[in-house]
Amino acid sequence: MSERAAPFYCPYCGDEDLRPNEQGHGAWECAACNRAFQLKFLGLLTRGLRRDDAGGEEI
Repeated sequence: MSERAAPFYCPYCGDEDLRPNEQGHGAWECAACNRAFQLKFLGLLTRGLRRDDAGGEEI
């Protein structure tokens, strides 16, 4: 398994000053808004990815 992925910004205020929290894996704290949150990967969807091969909007 590779390194854990880090969030780029706070989901509450959008600031980028994030630090790992002591609560455990996936827990982060935002120094700007003083909130703590936890991220968790739930899994892949069974329907998979859908691809649009149209190439853009028609004019």
